[in-house]
Amino acid sequence: MLKISADTLNLEERVVRTNKVQKTHKGGRTMSWNVLVIVGDREGHVGAGLGKARAIPDAIRKGVEDAKKNIIEVPRAGTTIPHEILANHGAAEVLLKPASEGTGIVAGSSVRTILELAGVSDVLGKSLGSSNAINIAWATIRALRSLKRPEDVARLRGKNVRDMAPWLATDQTSMQGSADA
Repeated sequence: MLKISADTLNLEERVVRTNKVQKTHKGGRTMSWNVLVIVGDREGHVGAGLGKARAIPDAIRKGVEDAKKNIIEVPRAGTTIPHEILANHGAAEVLLKPASEGTGIVAGSSVRTILELAGVSDVLGKSLGSSNAINIAWATIRALRSLKRPEDVARLRGKNVRDMAPWLATDQTSMQGSADA
């Protein structure tokens, strides 16, 4: 898979979850923070990262750096995803389904944030299993990474995109026709 350079993208960052953790020592407790950060350009690129530090601003900075290292490209079909997908990470499971234009993002937790920053505006999402925001985020990223483009599937099967998904072919021709006018 190609490495995507975060420097060339106009990224927006969003903190999804902060978690205060403590470690008990002989001399007392040491407090620290975990932060889940999502970065994306709303044009098909998104990444998630964890930052851990003693202070929240340092944890956010580390989370942004980690998220920029883990940016993926999300295949889109218009304003939605190309097909339904189910992915899991640990006990968290995420189901994503394409939706018709105008539906919006019907999802909760970190799934909504990831899809918004990825530039997907019409999708149905359901979190199954664990409600841990971090595992749900990783499951969502895994689902988006597993999506396949209709053109790639058609090429693998030796078919035409119009034969496999006629609605995609008509959408693309109507878009091209309006652009030519």
